[in-house]
Amino acid sequence: MPLDLIKGICPIVAAPFAKDESVDYDSLRNLVATLAQGGCHALTLFGIAGEYYKLDESEQREMMRVTIDEAHRHNVPVIVSDTRHSTANAVAFAREIEKAGADCLMVLPPFFLKPGADLIFEHARAVARAVPNLPVMMQYAPEQTGVAIAPDVFARLSEEAPNVVYYKIECKPAGKYISNLVGRLGDRIRVFAGNAGYQMIETFDRGAVGAMPGCSMYDLYLDVYDRYFAGDRAGAIAAHNALLPILNHIRQNVEEIIAFEKKILMRRGIIATDVCRRPGFSTDAEFERLFEEYYAQTAPHFRR
Repeated sequence: MPLDLIKGICPIVAAPFAKDESVDYDSLRNLVATLAQGGCHALTLFGIAGEYYKLDESEQREMMRVTIDEAHRHNVPVIVSDTRHSTANAVAFAREIEKAGADCLMVLPPFFLKPGADLIFEHARAVARAVPNLPVMMQYAPEQTGVAIAPDVFARLSEEAPNVVYYKIECKPAGKYISNLVGRLGDRIRVFAGNAGYQMIETFDRGAVGAMPGCSMYDLYLDVYDRYFAGDRAGAIAAHNALLPILNHIRQNVEEIIAFEKKILMRRGIIATDVCRRPGFSTDAEFERLFEEYYAQTAPHFRR
C-alpha cells in the first residue's frame, strides 16, 4: 500500500447548499478547486463535518463524482468516507467508492445501538477486504459516535486487512492513543489528527503525519503543518495559537462548527451561501458578536 499517498492537511469538504437547501454543485466544485489550488495535500468527502447524514444516496454519488473529478484535475487525492451502518451496505458502497476513482476509503465504524468490539472489527475487516487494492483509513471518533474502540482492535485489523494503513484519531485526549497505536504498528501505518486540529502539535510530536480539520481555514492549518515539518517548532506553535481562539468559540458542538465553517467559506467568497440543512445550530446576537471579534483577529492570517 502507498503509505505516503495520503499525508499533510486533508480537510473535510463541506456540503454547500443553495437557499432552497438543494446541493449547490457549482459551489462544491469551486470549494474543491480552492482547496486543491491552495495547497491541501488531499481532500476528504463525507466526514462528520460534511453533513453526510443529511444527504441522500443520489446526492452522495453526484458529490463524489464532482469532488473526485475536480480534485484530480489538480492532482490532489480524494478520501471518501463510507458511513453505512450495515456491513452489506458498507461493502457495496466501498466498491462504489473504488469504482468512482477515490484514492482512499475512510470507514466510520457503525455506532447506532452501540455494537461491540467484535462486531465493529468484523464490519471494518469485511469493508477493507472488499476493496483490497484501495488504501483504507479507520476513523476513531468516540465523542461523536459514543463507541469506544481499544487500540488492540485496530492493531489486529491492520494485521488481518493489510490495506488498512491509515487512522484518523480524534478521541480526547488523543496523544496516548496515537502513541499506543504507532507503538504497536510502527511503519505499517500512518496516523492523522482529527478534532479540528486542536492538538496538532502534540499529535505530530507523537508520530501523526497530518490532520483532517474543517476546510474553511485550511490555509492556517497548512501554515502550522509547513512550519512544523520544516523544523520551525516555535513558528508552528505561533501559527497554531492564531487558530485556537476562533476554534474554541465555534466548535462547542458539531452542528455549530458546520454552521460557522460555512459562514467563513461564504465570507471568503468560496461558496455562495452559508445554508445548512435543518435541523442545525441556532445562534444568537451575542454569539455572533463574539464570532466577529475572533474572525477579525483570524482573517489577516488567511493566505487568500
